[in-house]
This record gives sequence, C-alpha cells and structure tokens, in this order.
Amino acid sequence: MRTNLSSQIKLNQIPTRYYKPESELERSALTRNERVRTDIFESASEGAQALAQKVSKIIREKEQQGKDCVIGLAGGSSTAEVYAQLVRMNREEGLSFAHVIFFIGYEYYPLPSADGASNYRFIQDAFLSKIEYKKCYALNGTVPQQEVSAECRAFEQAVQDCGGLDIMLLGIGQGGNVLLNEAGSQPSSKTRLMLLGNNSRQEAVKVFGSKEHVPVCALTMGIATILAARHVFLMAWGEEKADVVRRAVEEKMSESVPASFLQMNSEARVYLDLTSAAKLTRIQRPWLVTSCEWNNKLIRSAIVWLCGVTGKPILKLTNKDYNENGLSELLALYGSAYDVNIRVFNDLQHTITGWPGGKPNEDDTYRPERANPYPKRVVIFSPHPDDDVISMGGTLQRLVRQNHEVHVAYQTSGNIAVGDEEVMRFLHFINGFNQLFNDSKDEVIREKYAEIKKFLNEKQSGDFDTRDILTIKGLIRRGEARLASTYSGIPLNRVHFLDLPFYETGKIQKNPISEADIEIVLKLLREVKPHQIFVAGDLADPHGTHRVCTDAVFAAIDIEKENGAEWLKDCRIWMYRGAWAEWEIENIEMVVPISPEELRSKRNAILRHASQMESAPFLGNDERLFWQRSEDRNHGTAELYQALGLASYEAMEAFVEYIPL
Repeated sequence: MRTNLSSQIKLNQIPTRYYKPESELERSALTRNERVRTDIFESASEGAQALAQKVSKIIREKEQQGKDCVIGLAGGSSTAEVYAQLVRMNREEGLSFAHVIFFIGYEYYPLPSADGASNYRFIQDAFLSKIEYKKCYALNGTVPQQEVSAECRAFEQAVQDCGGLDIMLLGIGQGGNVLLNEAGSQPSSKTRLMLLGNNSRQEAVKVFGSKEHVPVCALTMGIATILAARHVFLMAWGEEKADVVRRAVEEKMSESVPASFLQMNSEARVYLDLTSAAKLTRIQRPWLVTSCEWNNKLIRSAIVWLCGVTGKPILKLTNKDYNENGLSELLALYGSAYDVNIRVFNDLQHTITGWPGGKPNEDDTYRPERANPYPKRVVIFSPHPDDDVISMGGTLQRLVRQNHEVHVAYQTSGNIAVGDEEVMRFLHFINGFNQLFNDSKDEVIREKYAEIKKFLNEKQSGDFDTRDILTIKGLIRRGEARLASTYSGIPLNRVHFLDLPFYETGKIQKNPISEADIEIVLKLLREVKPHQIFVAGDLADPHGTHRVCTDAVFAAIDIEKENGAEWLKDCRIWMYRGAWAEWEIENIEMVVPISPEELRSKRNAILRHASQMESAPFLGNDERLFWQRSEDRNHGTAELYQALGLASYEAMEAFVEYIPL
C-alpha cells in the first residue's frame, strides 16, 4: 500500500543538472543570481538527511577534538525533519550527543506557565526528549517584564561562555524571519524582546492551537548572534516557502527579509527541496543562466514570462523580443517568433472549456475532457467541508447543470476549525429550544449545556476540546456542508461524510495516514465507480490535511489499478487548488470560465459555511476571507489568459490531470 504518492507528483521534470551541477564551473553559471550557497534536493527527506549528515560530521569532529559542540535550535515544521533524522542516527548509527550543548533560539512571551504550550516544549517533544545530551539553555518566557532584559543578557552571555555557536539550525518564516527576528531587525541585533508580526503569530497557531492563545511577543536570539555561528544552516521545504526563499537567496540584503542577512556569513548554507526552490532562477527561468532542455511546459512558461516582460500578448511577440530576453534558443529551434507564438497560443487555447465533464456528441480532439460517456459519474473529494466550493465551486455547479451525477465526499470533519463561540451559539439555541418547546424537560440538553459552557469558560491556552465539543463542532460543519451542497444542486444522498480517522486527534497535529483511511475512500470509489474524480492538489496546505487526504485518494486508486478495476480504465482524475495558491500556467491542462453570475453563485455557496468567516481559527497568513481569496485567484487566472491575448472572461478555475503512477 503506497501512502505517499502525492510526494511523487512532478509537474515539471527539472533536469538534474539544474540542481545538482556536475562541476563547480557549471554551478557558478547556474547560481550566478544566488547570494548564499544553496543546495537543492529532490525531496525534503533527502535534504533533511543530507543536512543531518553534515551536522553529525561536525559533532563527531568536535568530539574527536575533546570539545563540546554548541548548537542553536529553531522550532517549526522545517527543522522537525532534521531532528527526526538526528534521532534516527542516534539510535541506528551511534551518533552521541553527550558532548553537545543546545541553545533554543527563541521563546514566546509572555507565557502563562512553564508547563503549557511553548517553543521549548515543541523542541522537547520533537527532539530533546528522545536523546541524551550535555546541557540545554532556553529563554524563560514566564519571567516578569522587568526581568526580560536581564534574561536576554544572561542568555547571550551563556552563548559566549560556551565559546559561541558551532552550528545554528534555522527555518525561514513566511515573512522572511529567521528565529523570530521580524522585518526591521538589524544585523547587529542580539538576544532581545521582539513584537511578533501577523505571519509569525499565525504560524505559531500550530503550537498554541488558536491565534488568540499565541503570545504577542517573543524572546529571540538576534541576527548578530546567528551570524557569529561557525556554521549556519537554513532549511526550507515545500512550495509555500518558494517566494520568501527567492527573496532571501537572490535579492539584495534587506531589513524587510531578515533571512537575507545570511549573505553576510560565508559559511551559511541553504538546504531546499525542489518545491521550495521553485522560484529560484535556475529552476523557474533556467534560460537566463544556462542552455535549456526545452519541452512543451518550459516553452509555455518562457513565453508567458516573455509576455510579462514585454507587456505584449503572445501573438505580438517578435524575433527581437526573443533575442533581447535570452530566448534566442527557441528561435534556433523553431525558426521564427511566429511559429513559437502560434504553437503556445493554440496550446493554451485548447485548455479552455465550458464543459468540464466533456461536451456530448462533439469532436473532443482538442478538448481537455472526452465527450463520452455522458452523463458522467463524478466524485469531488473535499479535504475539509468547504474546499469543494472554495476551490471549484463554479465547476461543481457547471457539472450539476450539465446533468452529470455529482457526488461530494467530505474527507474530514473539519471540527478543529470551528471557534468556541460557534459552539456556544448552537448550544444557546438548543437550550432555548428545550426551554420553549419542552419546558426544559430534556435533562441531557440541560446537563450538556451546563457542562460544556463551564468547560469553555475555564478553557486555557493549550487545553484540548473534549470529545463532546469536537462532535458538536463537526456537526456544525456538516450542517454547513449540506446547505452548500443543496444550494449547488447536489442531492443529499450524493453527499458523503467520510470522517477519515487520521484527522480525529482534536489537535492540529494529525495522525499518519492508515489503512483505515484508505479503506473508507476505497469503499466509496467502488460504490460509485466514477468516470471523473476531482481531488485536492493544494500541497501547500499549511496544516498538511490536504496532502494526507490526497494521499488517501491516490492510495485507493493505486489499489484499484493493481486490481485491474474496470471502472478506473474509463476514469480521469483532475487536481484542483484551494485557497492557498493557483496552478502555474505552464501546468494548467483544463481551465473552466466562470461568468459574473456563476461567480456570485459560487460565493453564495462559500458563505453557507458561516463558521469559516471572520472568526475561523485557521484563516492563515492572508487576512482576506476564503471567498475573497477564491474570487481574487479566479479573477487573476482570467486576467492572465486575457493578457496573453486569449478570450476575456470574468473568472476561471484551473485543473491539472493526475495520471496514476
């Protein structure tokens, strides 16, 4: 049973020599825009393993010299991959931490107690509790405010007393911060109190459970302390980090991106996987730094970029435009700008369809979906109870109107994304209902009302909801999903709540995917035998739920493929993206135009999910509401197609086909 197939999705085949140059000469050409030495790996696990090997080598060298190794640690999901590798090496390869002194680089402030959620606790659980080490220094997030300066000075002095840092392990925040040095931090800064920005507070929700429980400040090691380390390693995994990585690595040093100050340390190294490196020049626009291995996607990407640089639509690009912008290779291959332009224009034109389920009884040679069978049985997998309408609400309603048999499968309950005030709102209603229509005779309602109200009133940062509260939150989201489905024209007997077990931890951290999750998905697929499947391809989901849900679907499809299932031979699988990002235009294989009326209808379906409006716990770093993000993204796709000289539409939803591996 293959449970990690989403990690094997490679939309663009990046030639190995772009990220693993064969010589230093080739590296110098490819990396001419990079201001920090950067190593790129095919996957996060490969990168984490390589970095852990480097750290292990330094620890062993210091041990052979009879010296302690002093290591600075950061929290966050990126470093967790490396910590897991170091723990494995400790158990399997005899790597000893007996002569290692750790400094935890930051702590949130103020913390209500030393026992609750904190960065120290996160690192303790992920790493330190699993090894034996010499000593660990951590900033105290519970000290009185008048003692903060003394706490920071003492921490800084302890670093110096240990001879400075041998190794500093860093992630990078969405705002370009390293540790919790926010935008505006100076390269001369030492350990100090720092007011947290919105991005950092949102990322800390993973530690504290909700944004209202995240402290407003932090005590953090400064930029100067980081840069003084003999080895500085920054790691980033996943496409959500691609933009900020490019700014830190390729742009000039700037206070707005504190990570860019790593350019001042000649021993600084950046470790990336291919997805986090996606916006670096040698990966995204290789024609600017080397000769290319041209394929259809790279040509499309280059021409779309050229249109942006020149401000021209595709069919107005000239030989001069190509020659002046590093694309003369394409002229040598195809003879003229006109030949390349027509090829790319037609290629993009053929991605547009108003018939996402295929247009019946029509020639489908140049359409992204086949005409037959008609009508089709369609299953839309929605990781959370609102991803279907947020991500492809216009296409969903179009499929219904074109008489396809549309099923929606909500893969998780989405219960932890409901605020406590929503629970109280529904409890007040049911308690009032009991009073008005049953003379308060239902004792279960009375007792549960009092019990849950008391729990929520006394709830502290880091407390987890009871199973009853999680059940109520799940019911709230089910009700909203039913409303949205009914509004979109889907009968309730085609609405499926899968409640995959991996999600039901009551915490942000979920369990790994299991056979039970896959069996639930498999059962639905065998019942419906769909001709079309739509699945989340939004692998930048900050909480990982989309990725696990996608893996569950792909694993079930993989089993059916191995079994030679007949239905799968006549099924196409399309990946959509959600609130976080849109497909890059070079990867789009089907795009569905949406009229102004359809966009309004899509918005109305999203608004049925009332608990996910302003008060939702996981709105992410973007302050726009989900319907606003969705519309902006759909408008943006339509505007891009129009700027390229294609038809002008109000909005568009884009898809990429998944071919079972």
